[in-house]
Amino acid sequence: MGFLDRLTDPNAGGQRPSGEPDLDPAAQVDAPRAEDYKAGALAGLPDSGRERLQRMKQDIERGFFTSDLSVNEFLLVKEAGFEPLGLVLGSSIYHIGMQMGTWNQNMEMGVLTQAMYHARELAMTRMEEEADQLGADGIVGVRLTIGRYDWGADMAEFIAVGTAVKHKAGELHRAPNGRPFTSDLSGQDFSTLLRAGYRPVGLVMGNCVYHVAQRGMMQSLRQVGRNMEMTNFTQALYEARELAMGRMQTEAEEAQAGGLVGVKLNQASHGWGSHVIEFMAIATAVIPTREDHTIEKPTLVLPLNG
Repeated sequence: MGFLDRLTDPNAGGQRPSGEPDLDPAAQVDAPRAEDYKAGALAGLPDSGRERLQRMKQDIERGFFTSDLSVNEFLLVKEAGFEPLGLVLGSSIYHIGMQMGTWNQNMEMGVLTQAMYHARELAMTRMEEEADQLGADGIVGVRLTIGRYDWGADMAEFIAVGTAVKHKAGELHRAPNGRPFTSDLSGQDFSTLLRAGYRPVGLVMGNCVYHVAQRGMMQSLRQVGRNMEMTNFTQALYEARELAMGRMQTEAEEAQAGGLVGVKLNQASHGWGSHVIEFMAIATAVIPTREDHTIEKPTLVLPLNG
């Protein structure tokens, strides 16, 4: 796995924190793979969702749309040459399997990593399929959320939602692989990106669910009252973030992107306990549309409300 080279290659320009054992090779997992996308597919969409898409197609013909864009975002997206078509979403309620970690060992929880990634990809793919049904070029303002319910302690609902848009002049703005592009950029950032000579090709992500080893009693006693680095915790969190970021970068390369903008690094426990944490890296992959990238000079705006 090439994205692990930064952690394992001594010539890669960085070093792990010393003083702790390396990650157990048995705990390493292959990077999760993106869900297959099939243009025109409606698999996984309920009947009510298909009926809603049919109504939205009729609404588009008469010029009506739905959107979660703010007023400023809506106007800037239109100024950039795109028309909002409708609000699209994808959902997956996923049962998350069980995996036990050794209490005194740093290790990736491969079963949980795969579950969290696959569930998000199912939701993302269904959202893209809805956009494809509307004839959209892409989806802007994408949000990914996770919800839990009392009736399913081991289950979680993964939701992807955004506004499907289409270029007014009919220029194709889909990703190189034929999928509608996805982006979590705001309408303002999306407009600025296009004016500067770039366009989004897709929302890319990488994740890693990691078990952080606990300290033994003697180790805790030796550290009482002393200033010192907690190398065990440093290594664990460093390793987990590197795995997530490397997988995100691998997705970007597979999408033939020229770079990433708006990278976000998030972490959450999701009810697994304080020592099992998911690290997630997510960003919008972009490609240049022209060689010159003229950046508009900022305009001074003075408020008139005192």
